[in-house]
Amino acid sequence: MDTEKAMLKRVIALGQMMTEMKDTDMLMERILTEARKLSNCDAGSIYKCEGKELLFSYTQNDTQQKALPLGKKLLYSTFRMPIDEKSIAGFAAYHNATLNIDDVYKLDKSLPYSFNPTFDLQTDYHTGSMLTIPMKTTSGKVIGVLQLINALDADGKVIAFNEEELPFIHYFANTAAVALERADMTRHIILRMISMAELRDPKETGAHVNRVGAYSAEIYEAWAQKHEIPETDLQHNKDLLRVAAMLHDVGKVGIADAILKKPGKLSDEEYDTMKTHPYIGALLFNDSASELDTMSQEIAIGHHERWDGCGYPGYISMTDGKPLPDKTLPNGRALGKAGEEAPLWARIVAIADVYDALSSRRSYKEPWTQDDVFAELERSAGSQFDPELIEVFLSIRETVEGVRQKYPDAEDR
Repeated sequence: MDTEKAMLKRVIALGQMMTEMKDTDMLMERILTEARKLSNCDAGSIYKCEGKELLFSYTQNDTQQKALPLGKKLLYSTFRMPIDEKSIAGFAAYHNATLNIDDVYKLDKSLPYSFNPTFDLQTDYHTGSMLTIPMKTTSGKVIGVLQLINALDADGKVIAFNEEELPFIHYFANTAAVALERADMTRHIILRMISMAELRDPKETGAHVNRVGAYSAEIYEAWAQKHEIPETDLQHNKDLLRVAAMLHDVGKVGIADAILKKPGKLSDEEYDTMKTHPYIGALLFNDSASELDTMSQEIAIGHHERWDGCGYPGYISMTDGKPLPDKTLPNGRALGKAGEEAPLWARIVAIADVYDALSSRRSYKEPWTQDDVFAELERSAGSQFDPELIEVFLSIRETVEGVRQKYPDAEDR
Protein backbone atom coordinates (compact mmCIF):
# COMPACT_ATOMS: atom_id res chain seq x y z
CA MET A 1 0.00 0.00 0.00
CA ASP A 2 2.87 2.37 0.83
CA THR A 3 4.35 1.66 -2.60
CA GLU A 4 1.03 2.46 -4.27
CA LYS A 5 0.71 5.73 -2.31
CA ALA A 6 4.24 6.74 -3.30
CA MET A 7 3.54 5.94 -6.94
CA LEU A 8 0.28 7.93 -6.90
CA LYS A 9 1.98 10.89 -5.21
CA ARG A 10 4.70 10.81 -7.85
CA VAL A 11 2.23 10.67 -10.74
CA ILE A 12 0.24 13.61 -9.33
CA ALA A 13 3.44 15.67 -8.97
CA LEU A 14 4.41 14.84 -12.55
CA GLY A 15 0.97 15.93 -13.71
CA GLN A 16 1.43 19.33 -12.07
CA MET A 17 4.86 19.69 -13.67
CA MET A 18 3.51 18.88 -17.13
CA THR A 19 0.70 21.42 -16.95
CA GLU A 20 3.34 24.14 -16.48
CA MET A 21 5.23 23.29 -19.67
CA LYS A 22 4.64 25.51 -22.70
CA ASP A 23 6.06 23.74 -25.76
CA THR A 24 4.68 20.64 -27.44
CA ASP A 25 8.03 19.09 -28.38
CA MET A 26 9.61 19.70 -25.00
CA LEU A 27 6.51 18.27 -23.32
CA MET A 28 6.55 15.09 -25.41
CA GLU A 29 10.21 14.54 -24.53
CA ARG A 30 9.40 14.94 -20.84
CA ILE A 31 6.29 12.70 -21.05
CA LEU A 32 8.32 9.92 -22.57
CA THR A 33 11.18 10.33 -20.10
CA GLU A 34 8.89 10.23 -17.06
CA ALA A 35 6.71 7.39 -18.39
CA ARG A 36 9.84 5.29 -18.88
CA LYS A 37 10.98 6.07 -15.35
CA LEU A 38 7.58 5.05 -13.95
CA SER A 39 7.64 1.73 -15.79
CA ASN A 40 11.44 1.22 -15.68
CA CYS A 41 11.73 0.46 -19.38
CA ASP A 42 14.55 0.77 -21.89
CA ALA A 43 12.81 2.57 -24.74
CA GLY A 44 9.61 4.18 -25.90
CA SER A 45 7.84 6.32 -28.47
CA ILE A 46 5.00 8.80 -28.73
CA TYR A 47 2.63 8.94 -31.68
CA LYS A 48 0.32 11.93 -32.21
CA CYS A 49 -3.06 11.62 -33.88
CA GLU A 50 -3.42 13.77 -36.99
CA GLY A 51 -6.68 13.08 -38.76
CA LYS A 52 -6.81 9.37 -39.62
CA GLU A 53 -3.08 8.89 -39.15
CA LEU A 54 -0.56 8.53 -36.36
CA LEU A 55 2.52 10.72 -36.61
CA PHE A 56 5.63 9.14 -35.09
CA SER A 57 6.72 12.17 -33.09
CA TYR A 58 9.26 11.19 -30.46
CA THR A 59 11.41 8.23 -29.44
CA GLN A 60 13.96 7.35 -26.77
CA ASN A 61 16.17 4.30 -26.47
CA ASP A 62 18.72 3.96 -23.66
CA THR A 63 20.52 1.02 -25.24
CA GLN A 64 21.15 2.92 -28.47
CA GLN A 65 21.87 6.22 -26.67
CA LYS A 66 24.62 4.62 -24.59
CA ALA A 67 26.34 3.48 -27.79
CA LEU A 68 26.68 7.09 -29.00
CA PRO A 69 29.59 9.44 -28.16
CA LEU A 70 29.07 11.65 -25.11
CA GLY A 71 26.88 14.65 -25.95
CA LYS A 72 25.43 13.15 -29.13
CA LYS A 73 21.70 12.58 -29.49
CA LEU A 74 19.75 9.71 -30.96
CA LEU A 75 18.42 10.80 -34.36
CA TYR A 76 15.25 9.48 -35.92
CA SER A 77 13.04 10.02 -38.94
CA THR A 78 9.39 10.98 -38.61
CA PHE A 79 6.82 8.84 -40.39
CA ARG A 80 3.08 8.26 -40.49
CA MET A 81 0.88 5.20 -40.21
CA PRO A 82 -2.87 4.76 -40.55
CA ILE A 83 -5.06 4.52 -37.48
CA ASP A 84 -6.39 1.03 -38.10
CA GLU A 85 -6.15 -2.51 -36.72
CA LYS A 86 -3.00 -3.60 -38.57
CA SER A 87 -0.30 -2.03 -36.37
CA ILE A 88 -0.03 -2.21 -32.59
CA ALA A 89 -0.11 1.57 -32.12
CA GLY A 90 -2.83 1.95 -34.75
CA PHE A 91 -5.00 -0.67 -33.03
CA ALA A 92 -4.61 1.06 -29.65
CA ALA A 93 -5.73 4.39 -31.12
CA TYR A 94 -8.50 2.89 -33.29
CA HIS A 95 -10.12 0.93 -30.44
CA ASN A 96 -9.04 3.18 -27.57
CA ALA A 97 -7.50 0.08 -26.06
CA THR A 98 -4.39 -0.66 -24.02
CA LEU A 99 -2.19 -3.51 -25.23
CA ASN A 100 0.24 -5.13 -22.78
CA ILE A 101 2.34 -7.58 -24.79
CA ASP A 102 4.91 -9.83 -23.11
CA ASP A 103 6.83 -10.60 -26.32
CA VAL A 104 6.03 -8.92 -29.64
CA TYR A 105 7.67 -11.77 -31.54
CA LYS A 106 5.23 -14.30 -30.09
CA LEU A 107 1.95 -12.62 -31.01
CA ASP A 108 -0.93 -14.91 -31.84
CA LYS A 109 -1.29 -15.07 -35.62
CA SER A 110 -5.06 -14.73 -35.29
CA LEU A 111 -4.75 -11.16 -33.97
CA PRO A 112 -5.54 -8.36 -36.46
CA TYR A 113 -2.35 -6.46 -35.58
CA SER A 114 1.28 -7.53 -35.93
CA PHE A 115 4.74 -6.28 -34.96
CA ASN A 116 6.88 -4.66 -37.64
CA PRO A 117 10.50 -5.81 -37.06
CA THR A 118 12.06 -3.34 -39.54
CA PHE A 119 13.50 -1.08 -36.83
CA ASP A 120 15.03 -4.02 -34.98
CA LEU A 121 16.60 -5.36 -38.17
CA GLN A 122 18.02 -1.97 -39.14
CA THR A 123 19.49 -1.16 -35.72
CA ASP A 124 20.29 -4.61 -34.29
CA TYR A 125 17.94 -3.87 -31.40
CA HIS A 126 15.61 -6.51 -29.95
CA THR A 127 12.12 -5.48 -28.91
CA GLY A 128 10.57 -7.78 -26.33
CA SER A 129 7.81 -6.55 -24.03
CA MET A 130 5.64 -3.63 -25.13
CA LEU A 131 2.99 -1.54 -23.40
CA THR A 132 0.86 0.61 -25.71
CA ILE A 133 -1.57 3.09 -24.17
CA PRO A 134 -3.95 5.55 -25.89
CA MET A 135 -3.57 9.10 -24.54
CA LYS A 136 -7.07 10.45 -23.80
CA THR A 137 -8.17 13.94 -22.86
CA THR A 138 -10.90 14.65 -20.28
CA SER A 139 -13.47 14.55 -23.11
CA GLY A 140 -12.40 11.02 -24.01
CA LYS A 141 -10.68 12.05 -27.24
CA VAL A 142 -7.59 10.04 -28.15
CA ILE A 143 -4.90 12.53 -29.19
CA GLY A 144 -1.94 10.18 -29.24
CA VAL A 145 -0.42 6.86 -28.27
CA LEU A 146 2.28 6.23 -25.67
CA GLN A 147 4.31 3.10 -26.44
CA LEU A 148 6.78 1.76 -23.87
CA ILE A 149 9.29 -0.93 -24.80
CA ASN A 150 11.29 -3.52 -22.85
CA ALA A 151 10.49 -3.28 -19.16
CA LEU A 152 13.58 -4.10 -17.08
CA ASP A 153 14.12 -5.88 -13.78
CA ALA A 154 16.70 -4.84 -11.17
CA ASP A 155 19.44 -6.65 -13.11
CA GLY A 156 18.59 -4.99 -16.45
CA LYS A 157 16.89 -8.08 -17.89
CA VAL A 158 13.86 -7.57 -20.14
CA ILE A 159 10.63 -8.64 -18.44
CA ALA A 160 6.90 -8.14 -18.95
CA PHE A 161 5.29 -4.88 -17.83
CA ASN A 162 3.81 -5.10 -14.34
CA GLU A 163 0.01 -5.29 -14.49
CA GLU A 164 -0.27 -3.79 -11.01
CA GLU A 165 1.42 -0.58 -12.20
CA LEU A 166 -0.89 -0.12 -15.22
CA PRO A 167 -3.50 2.05 -13.41
CA PHE A 168 -0.80 4.56 -12.46
CA ILE A 169 0.67 4.63 -15.96
CA HIS A 170 -2.85 5.04 -17.38
CA TYR A 171 -3.46 7.98 -15.07
CA PHE A 172 -0.13 9.50 -16.08
CA ALA A 173 -0.88 9.01 -19.81
CA ASN A 174 -4.26 10.71 -19.55
CA THR A 175 -2.86 13.60 -17.48
CA ALA A 176 -0.12 13.95 -20.10
CA ALA A 177 -2.77 14.03 -22.84
CA VAL A 178 -4.48 17.02 -21.19
CA ALA A 179 -1.15 18.85 -20.87
CA LEU A 180 -0.29 18.01 -24.48
CA GLU A 181 -3.65 19.29 -25.69
CA ARG A 182 -3.00 22.58 -23.85
CA ALA A 183 0.52 22.86 -25.29
CA ASP A 184 -0.83 22.17 -28.77
CA MET A 185 -3.27 25.06 -28.33
CA THR A 186 -0.37 27.36 -27.44
CA ARG A 187 1.58 26.17 -30.49
CA HIS A 188 -1.44 26.71 -32.77
CA ILE A 189 -2.02 30.23 -31.43
CA ILE A 190 1.61 31.11 -32.11
CA LEU A 191 1.46 29.61 -35.59
CA ARG A 192 -1.67 31.65 -36.32
CA MET A 193 0.30 34.76 -35.36
CA ILE A 194 3.08 33.60 -37.67
CA SER A 195 0.52 33.05 -40.44
CA MET A 196 -0.43 36.71 -40.10
CA ALA A 197 3.23 37.63 -40.44
CA GLU A 198 3.55 35.27 -43.42
CA LEU A 199 0.87 37.25 -45.25
CA ARG A 200 3.23 40.21 -44.95
CA ASP A 201 6.60 38.42 -45.28
CA PRO A 202 6.63 35.07 -47.16
CA LYS A 203 9.86 34.08 -45.39
CA GLU A 204 8.09 33.93 -42.00
CA THR A 205 6.57 30.46 -42.41
CA GLY A 206 5.46 27.97 -39.79
CA ALA A 207 8.27 25.63 -40.83
CA HIS A 208 10.86 28.40 -40.48
CA VAL A 209 9.81 29.44 -36.99
CA ASN A 210 9.47 25.83 -35.83
CA ARG A 211 13.01 25.16 -37.01
CA VAL A 212 14.41 28.30 -35.37
CA GLY A 213 12.68 27.36 -32.12
CA ALA A 214 13.98 23.80 -32.23
CA TYR A 215 17.53 24.81 -33.19
CA SER A 216 17.58 27.34 -30.37
CA ALA A 217 16.44 24.76 -27.83
CA GLU A 218 19.16 22.32 -28.92
CA ILE A 219 21.88 24.99 -28.81
CA TYR A 220 20.81 26.03 -25.32
CA GLU A 221 20.72 22.44 -24.03
CA ALA A 222 24.28 21.77 -25.26
CA TRP A 223 25.48 25.10 -23.80
CA ALA A 224 23.73 24.44 -20.47
CA GLN A 225 25.23 20.96 -20.17
CA LYS A 226 28.67 22.43 -20.81
CA HIS A 227 28.09 24.94 -18.02
CA GLU A 228 26.59 22.29 -15.71
CA ILE A 229 23.27 24.10 -15.38
CA PRO A 230 21.00 22.09 -13.02
CA GLU A 231 18.71 19.77 -14.98
CA THR A 232 15.53 21.37 -13.61
CA ASP A 233 16.64 24.84 -14.73
CA LEU A 234 17.85 23.47 -18.06
CA GLN A 235 14.50 21.88 -18.89
CA HIS A 236 12.54 24.93 -17.72
CA ASN A 237 14.59 27.38 -19.81
CA LYS A 238 14.65 25.08 -22.81
CA ASP A 239 10.85 24.83 -22.75
CA LEU A 240 10.43 28.62 -22.65
CA LEU A 241 13.09 29.21 -25.31
CA ARG A 242 11.50 26.74 -27.72
CA VAL A 243 8.35 28.88 -27.73
CA ALA A 244 9.88 32.37 -27.39
CA ALA A 245 12.31 31.82 -30.27
CA MET A 246 9.40 31.21 -32.64
CA LEU A 247 8.30 34.81 -32.08
CA HIS A 248 11.67 36.40 -32.91
CA ASP A 249 10.45 38.28 -35.99
CA VAL A 250 6.86 38.97 -34.97
CA GLY A 251 7.62 42.72 -35.17
CA LYS A 252 7.64 42.49 -38.98
CA VAL A 253 3.85 42.82 -38.87
CA GLY A 254 4.50 46.53 -38.32
CA ILE A 255 6.61 46.98 -41.47
CA ALA A 256 4.96 48.17 -44.69
CA ASP A 257 4.38 45.66 -47.51
CA ALA A 258 6.27 47.90 -49.93
CA ILE A 259 9.42 47.18 -47.92
CA LEU A 260 8.79 43.60 -46.81
CA LYS A 261 7.85 42.40 -50.29
CA LYS A 262 10.22 44.52 -52.32
CA PRO A 263 11.97 42.13 -54.76
CA GLY A 264 15.14 44.18 -55.14
CA LYS A 265 17.66 45.70 -52.78
CA LEU A 266 16.30 48.06 -50.13
CA SER A 267 17.36 51.70 -50.11
CA ASP A 268 19.19 53.01 -47.06
CA GLU A 269 16.00 54.64 -45.83
CA GLU A 270 13.96 51.45 -46.39
CA TYR A 271 16.60 49.39 -44.62
CA ASP A 272 16.48 51.74 -41.64
CA THR A 273 12.72 51.18 -41.51
CA MET A 274 13.20 47.42 -41.70
CA LYS A 275 15.58 47.60 -38.77
CA THR A 276 12.77 48.88 -36.55
CA HIS A 277 11.07 45.47 -36.48
CA PRO A 278 12.97 44.26 -33.36
CA TYR A 279 11.67 47.28 -31.44
CA ILE A 280 8.13 46.77 -32.75
CA GLY A 281 8.26 43.11 -31.76
CA ALA A 282 9.57 43.93 -28.30
CA LEU A 283 6.70 46.38 -27.74
CA LEU A 284 4.25 43.47 -28.02
CA PHE A 285 5.70 42.07 -24.78
CA ASN A 286 6.12 45.38 -22.95
CA ASP A 287 3.54 44.56 -20.31
CA SER A 288 5.39 41.43 -19.29
CA ALA A 289 3.17 39.05 -17.35
CA SER A 290 5.38 35.96 -17.35
CA GLU A 291 8.87 34.58 -17.88
CA LEU A 292 7.82 33.71 -21.42
CA ASP A 293 6.93 37.33 -22.14
CA THR A 294 10.26 38.53 -20.77
CA MET A 295 12.26 36.03 -22.80
CA SER A 296 10.23 36.76 -25.94
CA GLN A 297 10.95 40.48 -25.56
CA GLU A 298 14.67 39.91 -25.05
CA ILE A 299 14.81 37.76 -28.17
CA ALA A 300 12.69 40.07 -30.31
CA ILE A 301 14.80 43.14 -29.61
CA GLY A 302 18.18 41.42 -29.39
CA HIS A 303 18.47 38.80 -32.14
CA HIS A 304 20.02 41.24 -34.65
CA GLU A 305 22.72 42.45 -32.28
CA ARG A 306 26.27 41.34 -33.10
CA TRP A 307 29.11 40.11 -30.91
CA ASP A 308 31.31 42.96 -32.21
CA GLY A 309 28.68 45.60 -31.36
CA CYS A 310 27.84 46.45 -34.97
CA GLY A 311 24.29 45.09 -34.90
CA TYR A 312 20.92 46.77 -34.28
CA PRO A 313 18.83 48.28 -32.76
CA GLY A 314 21.35 48.71 -29.94
CA TYR A 315 20.71 50.80 -26.84
CA ILE A 316 17.33 52.39 -27.50
CA SER A 317 14.49 53.61 -25.33
CA MET A 318 11.52 51.26 -25.07
CA THR A 319 9.32 54.37 -24.86
CA ASP A 320 9.99 55.78 -28.32
CA GLY A 321 12.64 53.59 -29.93
CA LYS A 322 15.21 56.41 -30.02
CA PRO A 323 18.88 56.01 -28.96
CA LEU A 324 19.53 56.45 -25.26
CA PRO A 325 21.27 59.82 -24.58
CA ASP A 326 24.42 58.25 -23.14
CA LYS A 327 24.54 55.50 -25.81
CA THR A 328 24.34 57.64 -28.96
CA LEU A 329 27.08 57.53 -31.60
CA PRO A 330 28.33 60.70 -33.41
CA ASN A 331 26.19 59.77 -36.43
CA GLY A 332 23.06 59.84 -34.26
CA ARG A 333 22.56 56.07 -34.22
CA ALA A 334 22.35 53.93 -31.11
CA LEU A 335 25.44 52.19 -29.82
CA GLY A 336 25.13 48.47 -30.52
CA LYS A 337 25.18 45.86 -27.77
CA ALA A 338 28.49 43.98 -27.90
CA GLY A 339 29.47 40.60 -26.49
CA GLU A 340 27.35 39.45 -23.59
CA GLU A 341 25.53 42.80 -23.41
CA ALA A 342 22.90 41.13 -25.59
CA PRO A 343 20.95 38.43 -23.65
CA LEU A 344 21.98 34.79 -24.02
CA TRP A 345 18.62 33.87 -25.56
CA ALA A 346 19.00 36.52 -28.28
CA ARG A 347 22.57 35.40 -29.07
CA ILE A 348 21.33 31.84 -29.47
CA VAL A 349 18.42 32.79 -31.74
CA ALA A 350 20.74 34.95 -33.86
CA ILE A 351 22.68 31.82 -34.80
CA ALA A 352 19.56 29.70 -35.34
CA ASP A 353 17.92 32.35 -37.54
CA VAL A 354 20.93 32.90 -39.81
CA TYR A 355 21.57 29.16 -40.09
CA ASP A 356 18.01 28.61 -41.27
CA ALA A 357 18.07 31.57 -43.67
CA LEU A 358 21.26 30.34 -45.36
CA SER A 359 20.00 26.74 -45.48
CA SER A 360 16.64 27.67 -47.03
CA ARG A 361 15.50 28.45 -50.53
CA ARG A 362 14.40 32.02 -51.09
CA SER A 363 12.97 33.80 -54.13
CA TYR A 364 16.34 35.47 -54.60
CA LYS A 365 18.63 32.50 -53.84
CA GLU A 366 19.02 28.74 -53.70
CA PRO A 367 19.82 27.06 -50.37
CA TRP A 368 23.48 26.86 -49.47
CA THR A 369 25.06 23.45 -48.90
CA GLN A 370 25.33 22.43 -45.27
CA ASP A 371 29.13 22.47 -45.46
CA ASP A 372 29.06 26.06 -46.73
CA VAL A 373 26.55 27.15 -44.08
CA PHE A 374 28.53 25.72 -41.18
CA ALA A 375 31.78 27.14 -42.61
CA GLU A 376 30.20 30.62 -42.83
CA LEU A 377 28.93 30.49 -39.26
CA GLU A 378 32.32 29.32 -38.02
CA ARG A 379 33.98 32.15 -39.94
CA SER A 380 31.63 34.66 -38.30
CA ALA A 381 32.42 33.54 -34.73
CA GLY A 382 33.78 36.46 -32.74
CA SER A 383 32.46 39.06 -35.14
CA GLN A 384 28.77 38.46 -35.79
CA PHE A 385 28.22 35.61 -33.34
CA ASP A 386 29.15 34.58 -29.81
CA PRO A 387 32.23 32.37 -30.38
CA GLU A 388 31.39 29.98 -27.55
CA LEU A 389 27.85 29.45 -28.85
CA ILE A 390 29.20 28.82 -32.35
CA GLU A 391 31.54 26.18 -30.91
CA VAL A 392 28.54 24.57 -29.23
CA PHE A 393 26.48 24.83 -32.42
CA LEU A 394 29.17 23.12 -34.49
CA SER A 395 29.34 20.29 -31.96
CA ILE A 396 25.65 19.39 -32.49
CA ARG A 397 25.62 19.54 -36.28
CA GLU A 398 23.94 16.14 -36.71
CA THR A 399 21.17 17.09 -34.30
CA VAL A 400 20.60 20.42 -36.07
CA GLU A 401 20.42 18.75 -39.48
CA GLY A 402 17.95 16.24 -38.03
CA VAL A 403 15.70 19.09 -36.85
CA ARG A 404 15.80 20.57 -40.34
CA GLN A 405 14.46 17.33 -41.81
CA LYS A 406 11.67 17.23 -39.23
CA TYR A 407 10.24 20.62 -40.33
CA PRO A 408 10.64 20.81 -44.13
CA ASP A 409 9.37 23.74 -46.17
CA ALA A 410 6.17 23.07 -48.13
CA GLU A 411 7.99 22.79 -51.46
CA ASP A 412 10.40 20.20 -50.02
CA ARG A 413 7.77 17.80 -48.64
